[in-house]
Amino acid sequence: MLDQMQLDIFEDSRDVMLRNDVTHALEQRDALGARSACDRLARDYPADDSLPALLALARSIEAGDLGQPQAIGDHEALRAARKMLELTICPAAQRVFDHGGASRWLRTSWQDLARRAGALPFDAKSPQDHAAALWLRAGAWEDAAQSVASIESWRRIPTPLAWMAEARLHLLGLRATWPLLAELGWLSPTLLESLAQRSPDPLLPQLIRSFEANFNADVDAIQEGGADIVELSWFAAWVLTERPVFRGHLALAQASQHSAPERAMRLMVELLGLERQGRHADIVLRRKELRDLQPSLYAAYMKTR
Repeated sequence: MLDQMQLDIFEDSRDVMLRNDVTHALEQRDALGARSACDRLARDYPADDSLPALLALARSIEAGDLGQPQAIGDHEALRAARKMLELTICPAAQRVFDHGGASRWLRTSWQDLARRAGALPFDAKSPQDHAAALWLRAGAWEDAAQSVASIESWRRIPTPLAWMAEARLHLLGLRATWPLLAELGWLSPTLLESLAQRSPDPLLPQLIRSFEANFNADVDAIQEGGADIVELSWFAAWVLTERPVFRGHLALAQASQHSAPERAMRLMVELLGLERQGRHADIVLRRKELRDLQPSLYAAYMKTR
């Protein structure tokens, strides 16, 4: 009877052992070991519900183990590879590993795909199919920054500008990234808001929430070129009413489209400098300019005066 019980226990735990063999080989990115372990599991337990995910990951590392991974030659091929990683490999990794293990495993997969896509130029019609976007998915901030820097006029294109801002937030911190954040707010407030949600520094989303709660540009119906200016475009100027300590960093923002929000931030930078110098007559003139340009911003500024 005891021998039969031992056999039953062995049989009940064998599937766990075989799954663990596959998982261990996958963790080591051992393509041959993972395939062999998958074959054993499939032979003994063909209905095992973890088998599809394990096989998907095994095939994924097999594809990269056939030799030097080939460069991806066009955006259509990169899009297909990215979609495969997003829709098949990512869910499989999350099924097989715990959260931390899945993140670590997928980081290598994103890095491999980014390397293969390194020669492809930026295509505004397919912005996510570029090495910089993939490096960001891998959390490889320095590689992402270098990839963005290779894009001509990246600082004038919203998506690469957002990529560089995200990379620098991780590499250099919020203070050093303020110039890019200001420029991004003027070019694409939507991308700025999205980036803030992923910010490694909690101060950025905190400031945006405070801005959204306390600033209302719509009341003033300010228009430029016949279209309403998106409210978050005023964020960089408003930040200086709350945190004048960022004046020196925001002053480094490059000239953009000379929009009303950009002019407002330049006025705020100038006003704060004039206040430090005690130049009262000039302060009065600049305050009038700010009030005429954006009454809500002027009101926020005067609250602290």
